[in-house]
Amino acid sequence: MSKAVRARLRFLVCRVRVRAGRRDAGMVTSEYAMGIVAAVAFAVALYQVVTSGAVASELQGIVKRALSART
Repeated sequence: MSKAVRARLRFLVCRVRVRAGRRDAGMVTSEYAMGIVAAVAFAVALYQVVTSGAVASELQGIVKRALSART
C-alpha cells in the first residue's frame, strides 16, 4: 500500500470513530432524563399516598404520641 492510501484509511477510520462517539454521547443524556422522569413520577405517587386520609391520620397519631411521651 502506498503512503497516501494508508493515510486516507487512517483518516476514514478516525472519522468513523468520532461519529460513533457522537452518536453515543446523546444516550447518556437521555438516560439521565428518563431517570429524572421516573424519580418525579415516584415522588408524585409517594406524595399522594402520604397525603391520603388514612396515612395522614396515622402520621398525625404517631407525631402526637411522640410529642406526648414522657422521658
